[in-house]
Amino acid sequence: MYVADSRAGAPRTAASAAGAARPGTGRRRTAVAPTVLALGTVSLITDVSSEMVTAVLPLYLVAGLGLSPLGFGLLDGVYNGVSALVRLAGGHLADRGGGRHKWVAGAGYALSAACKPLLLVAHTLTPIGLVLAVDRTGKGLRTAPRDALISLSSTPGTRGWAFGVHRAMDTAGALLGPLVAFLVLRATVDGYDAVFTVSFCVAVAGVLVLVLFVPGGAAVPGERGGDPANAVGGAPRPSSGRPATGATLRAAFALLRRRDLRRIAVCALLLGLATVGDSFVYLLLQRRLGVPDRWFALLPLGTAAAFLLLAVPVGRIADRAGRWRVFLAGHLALLLAYGPLLSSWRGAALPYAVLLLHGAFYAATDGVLMAAAADSVPPELRSSGLALVQTGQALARFTCSLSFGAAWTVWGDRVALAGSAVVLALCGLAALVLRPTVPERPA
Repeated sequence: MYVADSRAGAPRTAASAAGAARPGTGRRRTAVAPTVLALGTVSLITDVSSEMVTAVLPLYLVAGLGLSPLGFGLLDGVYNGVSALVRLAGGHLADRGGGRHKWVAGAGYALSAACKPLLLVAHTLTPIGLVLAVDRTGKGLRTAPRDALISLSSTPGTRGWAFGVHRAMDTAGALLGPLVAFLVLRATVDGYDAVFTVSFCVAVAGVLVLVLFVPGGAAVPGERGGDPANAVGGAPRPSSGRPATGATLRAAFALLRRRDLRRIAVCALLLGLATVGDSFVYLLLQRRLGVPDRWFALLPLGTAAAFLLLAVPVGRIADRAGRWRVFLAGHLALLLAYGPLLSSWRGAALPYAVLLLHGAFYAATDGVLMAAAADSVPPELRSSGLALVQTGQALARFTCSLSFGAAWTVWGDRVALAGSAVVLALCGLAALVLRPTVPERPA
C-alpha cells in the first residue's frame, strides 16, 4: 500500500494521472488514503477500549452488582438503542459546521472515553444507565462524520475498498478488546475496576491519534459522488470553517427525495427488521452445541475474525462487481447462517460454518452499505445522508431484537428463528426489486 502524492495543491493532468498509475514512474497513487488509515487506527484503538467493557459488562452487572435480568435488559436496550437516535444530530452538526467532520467525530470519541472511569463509581441501575447512555451518545455523534470523512477522502471507484480497510482495522480492535479484558481480569485483584481504568487509558490514546493524525478540513463539494481531486494526499481540502451552503435540517431530510438514497434507506430498513441480533445468534449456537458458560465470550471472536479476514477483499469485490449485489449477497450469507441453527446438525464444523457466514454477512454489508449510500449523497451533505441510512437501519435492528426476544419467550427459539428467516427472505426479494439505479461499477 503506497502513500499518495502529498502535494495536494498540484494540478492533476491526464498525463500525470496516467504516470501515477504506471509502475516505475516514481509516482504511485494509493486507493486507500492516509486519512482512512488514520481513522482506521483510531477505530482500532477505540474498539479495544469499548470491547473490553462490553466483554465484562454482563457479568459485572449481573454477578458483580446483582442486577436482575430485567434490569440488565433495560441497560442493554439503552446501550444498543441510544446511538441510533443521535446519529442524525452528529451528521447534521458535521455538515453544518463546514469542515468540522473531524471535530464532531472527536467530540464523540472524547465523550465515550470520559464515560469509562465513571463506571468505577456507578453501582446502581440509574447511574449505570446514564453512563451507558452518554457513552452511546458519543458513538452516535462520531459514526456519520467518520464515515463521511472516509468517503470524502476516497474516489468513487475505491470507496468499497476504503470502507473495507477501515472496517477490518475496526474489527481488529474488536478481536483484541475481549482478550485484553481477559488478561487484565486474570492479572489483577480488583479485576473490573482495572478493566475500566485500562479501557479509559486506551480510549484517551484513540482520541489523541485522531487529533494528531486525522486532517481537519472537510472536502470541497465537487462532482456527484465526490471529487477525486479532494482525495489527493489522503486529506480533504480545508474549507473556511463557515457553515456549508444549504446544510440545514430541511436539506438533510430532503435528501430522501432522491430516489436512489430513498431506496437504499428503505431497503436497509427492511433488511434490518429481519436481522437477528448478534447476542441471540451466539445464544442459539451455545444451546445447539452445549457450550459451557466460561467459553461463551469466545463466540463473538469467531465472527470478528471472519469479518477481519473478509472485509478488505469483499470491499474490493464490491467496487468491481457492484456494491448493491454484494450487499444483498451478504444478507444471503446471513440467511444461510440461520440454516444450520434450524437444522438438527450437531457436527464439529457447525460453529465454524455459522460464525464464518455471520462474519461474511458483516463484511459484505457494513462498509459496503455506506459506500453505496455515499454515491447518492452530495459532498456538502455527506454526513447527514449517511446518518439517515444508519439511523433507519439501527432502529430496525433494535426493533428486530425486541421482536425476536418476545417471539423466543412465547414460542421458543426455533419458531422465532424460522420466522426471522422467512421475513429475511421476503425482505431480500423486496430489496432486489427496489434496488437503487446508481451505477453498479463506480468510475
